Amino acid sequence: MSSQDRTGSRRTKILGITSLAVAGAFVLSGCTPEMKNGWLPTERDTTNHTGRIIDLWVNSWIAALIVGLITWGLIIWCLIAYRRRKATTGFPRQISYNLPLEVFYLSIPLFMIMVFFYFTDQDERAIDARPANPDVTIDVRGKQWSWDFNYVKEDVHENPGIQAHETGAPGVPDHLPVLWLPVNKSVELQLNSRDVQHSFWVPAFLQKRDLYPGQTNYIDFTPTREGTYDGKCAELCGEYHSEMLFRVKVVSDQEYANHISQLRQQGNTGVLGNQYDRNSSNSTVQK
Repeated sequence: MSSQDRTGSRRTKILGITSLAVAGAFVLSGCTPEMKNGWLPTERDTTNHTGRIIDLWVNSWIAALIVGLITWGLIIWCLIAYRRRKATTGFPRQISYNLPLEVFYLSIPLFMIMVFFYFTDQDERAIDARPANPDVTIDVRGKQWSWDFNYVKEDVHENPGIQAHETGAPGVPDHLPVLWLPVNKSVELQLNSRDVQHSFWVPAFLQKRDLYPGQTNYIDFTPTREGTYDGKCAELCGEYHSEMLFRVKVVSDQEYANHISQLRQQGNTGVLGNQYDRNSSNSTVQK
């Protein structure tokens, strides 16, 4: 077998393996529980921001595909138009400078980047805008490896989240920490960490933000669809990171009020503040 045949055989094998890998990735991506709506984990009206985020995501992909098709088309055209013909010797005519072409391939990418930046910045500002007086304010505390939820205005808290390392068993959905939210009410989540860096993520809300020790981050949105949504920590934070799960229940105003009243009856008044942080200097436990 000639070296040319061996090279061709090798290329065929590589292309075959690559094609299988790509096909496998597409198939497996459809098996994740978050991908219930095609390539997206949610619907447009889950919160007041999901529609805007979906539009930004989809339009960015459309723009990227158009640019990719044009780029690949030009590459293929150059390969065909300037390929070496039979009986051709030497190099083709070299072009050192072409001012119109250079201006074109400098100005067009700059224009595209400015357009992408404008729309992205516009959406990010709208999504990250903090209302002056949200209807519900919740202090979210991440810890290895669970969550504490404090309802600031109501001055009550959920039962402290059970840390995964106490049992080492996978989280049971019915026993996960639950964050309750009223539908169609503006919500501000104040994100804090009790120990190391975590990340608050509810895939259905299409918003994710990190929690840093000693720093408060914020997520503001309005849930617009009732239902129960899965949440998780999206930052590798230790041995039981995969078990750092929680649930979000978006309910009617009456159900939310009933739940707050139930927490008061259970004695869950006050907030679980920074006195429970790992390196807290306050040794007095207060509620």
